[in-house]
Amino acid sequence: MALSPLFETFIENSPICVMARVILERIFDPGRIDDVFERTAKSGFTRELLFSSLIHLMGDVVLGVRPSVHAAFQALEEANAINVSLTAVYNKLNRVEPVVSAALVRESAFEAGRLIDSLEARLPAWLPGYRCRILDGNAPSATEHRIEELRYTWAAPLPGKILVVLDQERMLAEEVFLTEDGHAGERSLLPDLVNCVQPRDVWIADRNFCTIPFMFDIHGRGACFAIRQHGSLKGTLVGRRRKIGRGSTGMVYEQTISLTGRDEGQTLEFRRITVPLTQATRDGDVEIHILTNLPQADADAVAIAELYRKRWTIETLFAEVTKTLQCEIQTLGYPKAALLAFCLALQASNAVAVLKAALRTVHGAEKVQKEVSGYFLSLEIKGVYAGMMIAIPDKHWKPFRKLPLSKLAALLIRMARHAKLARYKKHPRGPKKPPPKKTAYKNGGHVSTFKLINGIE
Repeated sequence: MALSPLFETFIENSPICVMARVILERIFDPGRIDDVFERTAKSGFTRELLFSSLIHLMGDVVLGVRPSVHAAFQALEEANAINVSLTAVYNKLNRVEPVVSAALVRESAFEAGRLIDSLEARLPAWLPGYRCRILDGNAPSATEHRIEELRYTWAAPLPGKILVVLDQERMLAEEVFLTEDGHAGERSLLPDLVNCVQPRDVWIADRNFCTIPFMFDIHGRGACFAIRQHGSLKGTLVGRRRKIGRGSTGMVYEQTISLTGRDEGQTLEFRRITVPLTQATRDGDVEIHILTNLPQADADAVAIAELYRKRWTIETLFAEVTKTLQCEIQTLGYPKAALLAFCLALQASNAVAVLKAALRTVHGAEKVQKEVSGYFLSLEIKGVYAGMMIAIPDKHWKPFRKLPLSKLAALLIRMARHAKLARYKKHPRGPKKPPPKKTAYKNGGHVSTFKLINGIE
């Protein structure tokens, strides 16, 4: 594809920003977004305000291009790109069904996955022959007390709970499960999630998801799991505990555990991997137990311990979504609006996954994985984006929406060759030092920093 000369200066000086806009144009294609709404909305409707226009407005807020919904609305109003009132925008936001928000994430993962496969940039599988899927929950932080029902309480208003499924090889948030009830337990969403389980999956999750029905359902669908045992789950240990080998934290042990289903009385035996810890957890645990039904021939106990250790990959995703994107907009008190904002941030993070995949194709997977910081990528995008959009108007970006995948992948690779990775280098901090014990001003108050530094009483 021949690009307009307008692009060349930006490709030469800030290829990351151009790549980001090209990928976002594809993933946030208005036609695809309106189609998702038509297919999944049960009670919503479209009159003057297209759903894609609402997502365009919210996308600017989530990406940090605009500081608030009001500011994004005002910018679109000035450009004559929206013909409804701000009240109509908020009313529409507050009524977006969670099923629609979840479908947006799923659709973005599908399109981003196709792009990553075209780039031939999948990461090596953690367990060859299986597809690793990491499961974790997230609770958006408390919102402001703006809506009427919240004005009479001091309590922090929680807008919902979210379960996210991460595809390990492509680093995509491919599924999301939502509830508007901020007090709901993460386990309450597991019955909906089970429908996504496929044969040869390996589900990796923390102890919050260690329930007999969930593990039995995964096993019954021909899939596998590696889930930390919850203290409340009691089974029957069978045989003696055996030393298997040395892992990153010490000797790893294995024993068989028998579990009985509560409804039908079905009994199954699984493997119980015990991993000693070099430092006790916050709860005082000095070892953890991982339950799995993976065949011994495919993964020994040490491999399973390492597999579970890598579960923190999804925490890195949540950290990037929280720190580099505005996924938690405190002014959005209504749960549906808050959940939509979080899902749009996951969509944007899927776009970043494609960007990183293009960089891996050119610069190597190990270098990008270890050295490239999502924070510095987003910092450059935010700094350059507004000026780039003035220099290159919207009409020049629209062709990327329908560009064949092979040509789009080739274009991203061409731009990635101009990227100087040293600009985006990670700066990992050393181990945290324990905080010193505080002895002064226990009940609060104020202190002069100048006096403290200079030892003045």
